[in-house]
Amino acid sequence: MTNVMNRSQLPLPLLRRGKVREVYEVDDSRLLLVASDRVSAFDVVMNESVPWKGAVLTQLSAYWFRKFASLGPNHFLSADPDEIARELPGLDAHRDTIAGRAMLVRRTEPILFECVVRGYITGSAWKEYRASGTLAGEVLPVGMVESDRFPQPLFSPATKAESGHDENVTEETLRRALGEERAKALRDRSLAIYSAGERHAESCGIIVADTKFEFGIGPDQSLVLIDEVLTPDSSRFWPKDRYLPGRTQPSFDKQPLRDFLDGLRRAGRWNGEAPPPRLPEEVVAATSARYLEAYRRLTGTGLPGAS
Repeated sequence: MTNVMNRSQLPLPLLRRGKVREVYEVDDSRLLLVASDRVSAFDVVMNESVPWKGAVLTQLSAYWFRKFASLGPNHFLSADPDEIARELPGLDAHRDTIAGRAMLVRRTEPILFECVVRGYITGSAWKEYRASGTLAGEVLPVGMVESDRFPQPLFSPATKAESGHDENVTEETLRRALGEERAKALRDRSLAIYSAGERHAESCGIIVADTKFEFGIGPDQSLVLIDEVLTPDSSRFWPKDRYLPGRTQPSFDKQPLRDFLDGLRRAGRWNGEAPPPRLPEEVVAATSARYLEAYRRLTGTGLPGAS
């Protein structure tokens, strides 16, 4: 796998095309997820793609799905190109394009809430806290500074937005929508997965500041972990050796891209909306390097095929 893939076009029914992934129907019980190398920032998809990004998202998620198998059901079946080729021989002509980026999964009925877990105060949580001392309207400890660690990880559900930003909501909102038992199960599973992932990441020199999980309901009504898990797209990864509360932290994700776009916005050269500006090659390369480094640190190996 050497080519950048901006968009897949497979001979399968296309169920959904998102900012990054295409979701294809395989049969009544399985889906094929294909993560492209598209990249978005500030809710705008860039024209340029980031080499290896889709493979990092897919293979890192596969790593965590296998690692967290004891923490409850998940939808993962395989991200191995040979196994997928045996299961779906009709994709032979597309194998080189999707190798490493494709994941075969069980089909579920998605729950329409994001299950966010926050270990540190940053992003939208910091913005609300700075304005009102709250998160989703609920009071937080007094005197926190940007990037402070919470005394305990916070479960912070959010609505899932097809476009624009997700909206933080209270656990009471979740309980009213899904019922007490289902809401508690989502909270408990999310915190358990975050805690396990945080411990592993910290041993690799990475702080998981926050992350979001998605769940679905299986045919047997079980709660199934789906989508992607603890990737640079779904999480904020900070280098442990550079952590310093009271400021914005460096991160293993789209920081080079966001910094570049922020500069354009401050200079009045981009209004933050589509169409996006052209990305310099060095920004694309730096962003790709962040994704690959996160994968290497967390898994202990380099991404197969990446130089």
